[in-house]
Amino acid sequence: MPDPVIANLIILLIVLIGPLLDRRIEDNLEAFLFVMGVLSALASGVFTVRLVRESLSHPIPITIAVLVFGFIFSRTRQRLFVAMQLLVARTGPALPAVLATVLLGLASSIITAIIASLVFVEVIAAMRLSREDEIRVTVLACFAIGLGAALTPIGEPLSTIAITRLRQDFWFLFRLLGALIIPGVLVLGGAVWGLRAETGPTGERRVVAPPETSENVLGRAARVYLFVLALLFLAEGFRPLIERYVIGLDPRLLYWVNMISAVLDNATLTAAEIDPRMTHEQVRAILTGLLVSGGMLIPGNVPNIIAAGKLRIGSREWARFAIPIGAVLLVVYYVVLFVL
Repeated sequence: MPDPVIANLIILLIVLIGPLLDRRIEDNLEAFLFVMGVLSALASGVFTVRLVRESLSHPIPITIAVLVFGFIFSRTRQRLFVAMQLLVARTGPALPAVLATVLLGLASSIITAIIASLVFVEVIAAMRLSREDEIRVTVLACFAIGLGAALTPIGEPLSTIAITRLRQDFWFLFRLLGALIIPGVLVLGGAVWGLRAETGPTGERRVVAPPETSENVLGRAARVYLFVLALLFLAEGFRPLIERYVIGLDPRLLYWVNMISAVLDNATLTAAEIDPRMTHEQVRAILTGLLVSGGMLIPGNVPNIIAAGKLRIGSREWARFAIPIGAVLLVVYYVVLFVL
C-alpha cells in the first residue's frame, strides 16, 4: 500500500502543473479535477459511501445560486446594457464604474462571482472606455468581486470549500473576513473613481459574448457543481498532507506562500490547505493571501478568467496593472493582520 502522503504529493503536483502544461486539461478542468479528487481520496483511504453522500450535497447551494441568477441575467442582459448606456450618457463613465465595482463586489457573495463577472462585462461594454482604462477598471473590479465573493459559501468555490472543510455556519466567513474585505472593496471602488476615465470613440455595441441561452446557463451550473465536488474529494484526500506539512506553519508564512494563487486557481489551493483544526488566525491568513494573490494574474480567480476572456484582455496586459495592485494590497493586508 503506497504512503498516502507521497501519493497525494504526486497528485497535488499533477493538479498544480497539469492545467499549465496542457490546454486540453485547462479546457476540461472540472473533469480533470474530479478524476484527481477520486484518486486522492482513494490514496488516503477516505473514499467511502459517507464521503460521497455528504460531498454530493455540499455543492448544491452554490450551484442553485449560479443557476437562478444565471437565468435572471440571461433575461435582463439587454435591458442592463441599455440602462448602463443611459447612465453613462448622463454622468460619464466614472460613477457607473465605481458603482459597478462596489456593488458587484459586495453582491458577488450572493449572486456568485461568476454572475457578478458576467454583469460587469455588460457594464464595461456600455462605457466605451479607452483600452487602457477598460483594462484598469476591469482589474480593479475583478479584485473587488474576488474579495467580496468570499463572504458567504455561495459566493465562489473557494468559500464553499472553506466552509465545508471548517464545518462552519453560513456567516462564518463574513465574521472572519468581513472587516478586511468590505473596506478593501470600498477602496478598490475609490481607486476606480480616481482613474477619471474618459470614454473612447462612440459606436455600435461591442459584442463581448454570445447570447445567453438556457443551455449556457445549465451547462455553467453543471460545471460549477462538478468543480466543487472535485475539490471536496481533493480536500479530503489531501488531509494527510495538511496534517504533516501545513497545520503547524506560522500564519505569516502561510500568507506569503499563497502568492502562488496568482498562477493557480485559489479554490484548488484552499482544498489543499484548509483544515478544521487550524486556528482562526491561520485560516484568515490563508484565505486573505489566496484572495488577494488570486487577482494578480488571469488564472488565479474566476472573475479574472471570465472578464479577461470576454473582453479579450491578454495575460501581459492584465499583469501590467494587476501585479502592482496586488502587491500593494498584500503589503497593506499583511500590516493589518500581523503588525497593527
